[in-house]
Amino acid sequence: MNPLIRFIPAFLVRFFAKPYVAGDSLDQALAVVQKLFRDRGLLATLDLLAEDIRTDEQAQRNLDTYLRMVDAVGRLPAESRPTLSLKPSSYTTAPLHEGGDGAGSFDAIRRIAERAGERDVSLSVDMEGRHWTDFTLDALRRLHAEGHRHVGAVLQTRLHRTEQDLETLPPGMRVRLVIGIYREPADIALVDKPAMKERLLTFAERLLRRGHYVEFATHDDAYVRRFVEQVVPSAGVGPDRFEVQMLYGVPRERFLADLRRQGITARLYVPFALGWEMAIEYLRRRLDEYPAMVWLVTKNLFARR
Repeated sequence: MNPLIRFIPAFLVRFFAKPYVAGDSLDQALAVVQKLFRDRGLLATLDLLAEDIRTDEQAQRNLDTYLRMVDAVGRLPAESRPTLSLKPSSYTTAPLHEGGDGAGSFDAIRRIAERAGERDVSLSVDMEGRHWTDFTLDALRRLHAEGHRHVGAVLQTRLHRTEQDLETLPPGMRVRLVIGIYREPADIALVDKPAMKERLLTFAERLLRRGHYVEFATHDDAYVRRFVEQVVPSAGVGPDRFEVQMLYGVPRERFLADLRRQGITARLYVPFALGWEMAIEYLRRRLDEYPAMVWLVTKNLFARR
């Protein structure tokens, strides 16, 4: 991470990035996703910001929150029901990126997957830094072998290994393609963003041809257009086999509305927290990956005056 980002005081990080987080409670987040669908026809995927936990109590709180999320989301109408996204590091005090063994993480994910299957709620297991890749892919394969076909994967195109990882996915698994926000060494990952985005197109076509449902996640309008206008026709699939995803708070209203007019499903990734201190690390990474957030938020503040 850029050292300058690390030294920004927490209150300033929160100020500049607050529009990108849907509050500090589950109720606030649910209100946001329902409003997005009601006012703009946009679906959502909900994510609890709960990384870098230090106590067993925090791990249990995260699990309990996700079980409540599943129950709450399962009561919403099917046509507006959000999916849920989770991060494996949220359920262990022995994280792999700190040399731990990830104890407790898979058991927690399985419990959430079981409850989600009972409530007809789709779930995605987010991909974190490189230390978690093998663990996450193995967890996904185990869950699918147990019959949890409602659980989807997330793959980062910046990682060199992803091209081979595509080959190991269970048939028909739902896959969100992202470039990834975790900075990795050059021998592990690409450092050139245009190259990462080209891989989005290449890997998306490969997945579509193999029968996967693709969640194409990027804010780059040009690449979304290339995906819709070139990749999708080339793969010979219809709008029931893919969707476009973007982050909550990033100003793309007109573009998303245009996609909706074309009959394309659009979904926003909507994170929330149970306290702002748990969201700060996520917000720092977003500022590091997308420094223009500072300018966009400032411009929006003045525009409302």
